[in-house]
Amino acid sequence: MKYSMNFGKKERVLNYACQTYQLSRPNKVGAVMALIRECQPKTYDEWQTWYFQNAQTTGKTPTKITVDSLKELGERLYAKITEIVIPEWESAFRELTEQDCIDYIYNLTINRTYDGYIREKSVINDGLAKIFPDVKFEESDPELDHAGDIDYVAKVGNSSIGIQVKPITAKANFGSYSLTERMQASFDAFKEQYGGEVFVVLSLDGEIANKEVIDNIKTEIERLTK
Repeated sequence: MKYSMNFGKKERVLNYACQTYQLSRPNKVGAVMALIRECQPKTYDEWQTWYFQNAQTTGKTPTKITVDSLKELGERLYAKITEIVIPEWESAFRELTEQDCIDYIYNLTINRTYDGYIREKSVINDGLAKIFPDVKFEESDPELDHAGDIDYVAKVGNSSIGIQVKPITAKANFGSYSLTERMQASFDAFKEQYGGEVFVVLSLDGEIANKEVIDNIKTEIERLTK
């Protein structure tokens, strides 16, 4: 028996807005996969009760999650969709042309792929590889399970550290980036298999934007080489 609700055609809009405005991140609803694994429920009711008894938002000042706080997130989602998403989409639909679609596919396939490739190379070869000359950085094997979330693997002795290069814009708030539950699970699986943590390196025009990650990687290298 499945308990998930079916929202039909609305699902895409709900999913888009929820992700865009980060309303289902751990800092809003808690680390739900970690929570349910800790609970190990045998029934839906057991999980629901345990969640509201134990769930807290992540971050510097955790707060208890309640039915009312989830309702408030739903109200915010509705406001975002009706006040921002729908007007923006209606405008885009009116202005969209066939040439836009042709250009988009070409740009996505050729231009963005090349930009991303150069950006990654710059961050690794001109950044991390020079900062850590004794560490060998290799592109992640596309056949491995974690490849979709980890761009480079850094060999440290018999262990490895994972690197994900994430592009951001100059106007982005670096501190707002947080992992999805799926990505966190992928990172945890990598650490279990290879021994090292996975680090997200934010790239701004080929430069490392979140400089603090350098010290974090250094600390991890020292841990693995002890």
